Amino acid sequence: MNYWLVKSEPHKYSWEQFNKDGRAVWDGVRNFAARNNLRAMKEGDLVFFYHSNEGKDVVGIAKVIKESYQDPTTDDTNWLVVDLVPVEALKKSVTLAQIKAEPALKDIQLVKLGRLSVSAVKREEFDKIVEMGS
Repeated sequence: MNYWLVKSEPHKYSWEQFNKDGRAVWDGVRNFAARNNLRAMKEGDLVFFYHSNEGKDVVGIAKVIKESYQDPTTDDTNWLVVDLVPVEALKKSVTLAQIKAEPALKDIQLVKLGRLSVSAVKREEFDKIVEMGS
């Protein structure tokens, strides 16, 4: 299993809305590195849901239920989507400031590649953030 992080601005698509919807097509990614991460996602992989710009915190865990396919919002075959479902909210959100202050997370892509909207997360980083959010 692999682990990931996706970002969404809460005023555009929040964790609360994701839970109400029960499923989301993760579309609109227009960065090649982020697209490559979508391509690498496999069914069953776990994904942190991160509120960007407002909040700047990991708020929940989702799961990939459908692997990458053509983004239906464009005819350009360069762009892909995956389908996600919510798994659970963290008991307490984990802020970007907390992540930056945690030595075990010093190399996490969220910090190293801050503008990337879909990033890989190492197993030990995933476990640490889950622990911090418990």
